[in-house]
Amino acid sequence: MEKRQTEIKNLKSGSYVLIDDVPFRVDKVQKSKSGKHGASKARLFASGLFGDIKKIIVHPGDTKMDIPIIEKKTAQILSLSGDHAQLMDLVDYTNYEVVIPEEFKGQLVEGDEVVTWEFGTYRMIKGKKS
Repeated sequence: MEKRQTEIKNLKSGSYVLIDDVPFRVDKVQKSKSGKHGASKARLFASGLFGDIKKIIVHPGDTKMDIPIIEKKTAQILSLSGDHAQLMDLVDYTNYEVVIPEEFKGQLVEGDEVVTWEFGTYRMIKGKKS
């Protein structure tokens, strides 16, 4: 799991962040200065990248946050069973199983090549290669 760090006040909408070692997409960042001698606060609204999770966290603006480095890979569909697909990575030929996203159900067939995103043990299909 590769990651880098940045301050929470430097995050923008659409960027990615790790919260409790789970990757999230930043929906919105609100920054506020609390008072004459107070440090700035940042409220971060985030939604899960690999699941339907939403989080709101509040930290000082200079808090360091981990940014995940997500690997984009190509895989071939070996088999389809219900809402799961068994994939083979075309670089190192490892096999793994992922849940088929709603937008790709009924469009994928065995033998198709797909683009996958990987971070640690989290994997998902992001697109179909043409």
